[in-house]
Amino acid sequence: MKYPKLRELKEAIKALIKGPYTSKFPYQPHKPFERFRGKSEFHEEDCVGCGACFQVCPAKAIDMQDERHKRVLTVNWALCIFCGQCQANCITGKGIMLSNEFDLSTTGKRDELKQTIEKEFAVCDCCGENIVPLDQILWVAKRIGPLCYSNPSLILFYLRVLNLALKEKPSPKEELNFSRSDRIKILCPRCRREAVIKS
Repeated sequence: MKYPKLRELKEAIKALIKGPYTSKFPYQPHKPFERFRGKSEFHEEDCVGCGACFQVCPAKAIDMQDERHKRVLTVNWALCIFCGQCQANCITGKGIMLSNEFDLSTTGKRDELKQTIEKEFAVCDCCGENIVPLDQILWVAKRIGPLCYSNPSLILFYLRVLNLALKEKPSPKEELNFSRSDRIKILCPRCRREAVIKS
């Protein structure tokens, strides 16, 4: 029989005196480290609704639905693997972030383990189709600064947010007769192409 090493004997005596080194988690709350990867949460004021998190999620825990004039983003914590790809690829860096919350067990339904946010779309002035979430186009306009004056849709949207430009009602699709002045409107790519070709 081999005798234990002195280091192992020292650890065994220490464990007898101090008790085992285990966490008292159910009875005392566990305090995770600062960079612990827990539950992912949308921050509605910082999220622009771009959908980058939806595209990079390997577990398909984030769902994106484009409805009439709004985009609905949902994170399903029952499917999430807490990899942090959503946070790493968020264009604003703060739209979706991992929290320190990890204890997500529930006695209720799995449908409760979700968070949903909605983002309003910018709409084409001619055909009324969705273009891009309003928060995203405003974020881009602020990000590129004076360069947004080179794009009619960007500058018009930015001026409408500042209440310096009028908002026009979309025309019915049957009445789309483009003129030169239609190029200076918030247009979807299809209508912009037609407006440029016909003018």
